Amino acid sequence: MSIPKLILGSTLIIASMITGTVMADDKNVVKAFYELLSNPGSEEAASAFSASTTDSWESIGGYDGKNKNKEQFLGQVGGFSKLIPDLNWAVQEMIQEGNKVVVRSRATGTPAGPFFGVDGQGRAFDIMTIDIHTVEDGKIVQSYHVEDWAGALQQLSGK
Repeated sequence: MSIPKLILGSTLIIASMITGTVMADDKNVVKAFYELLSNPGSEEAASAFSASTTDSWESIGGYDGKNKNKEQFLGQVGGFSKLIPDLNWAVQEMIQEGNKVVVRSRATGTPAGPFFGVDGQGRAFDIMTIDIHTVEDGKIVQSYHVEDWAGALQQLSGK
């Protein structure tokens, strides 16, 4: 084998190893998001989430067109700890393409009281969620998300 081909082959192998490491690191950064959702009252999870997101991070998913900033999101999630004490957000699949990490997960929980106006009377919900996170320089800059809250309300109402 010629030296130029050997150098080219070695360079390609090293580049793919570096890219694979960066991609794995992006997925690890995104995992902090789900740790927070599964532990909404945890200061440690909130701190890890804050460290894994940029100061200008946005949560994009409301149909009203109003995105949430990090502080608003942490406030909303913090309320979940009392409303849904057993909330669990389990990652089912994580796919990365470039700087986008797509996550399919299941959210389960049993509200301790009325949830979006529905008194679940001790019933639990189990819904699918899809999120698309954009990661730049090792931090999440925005997260698009959709959850099947209509399905959760249907389960809670017993219909």
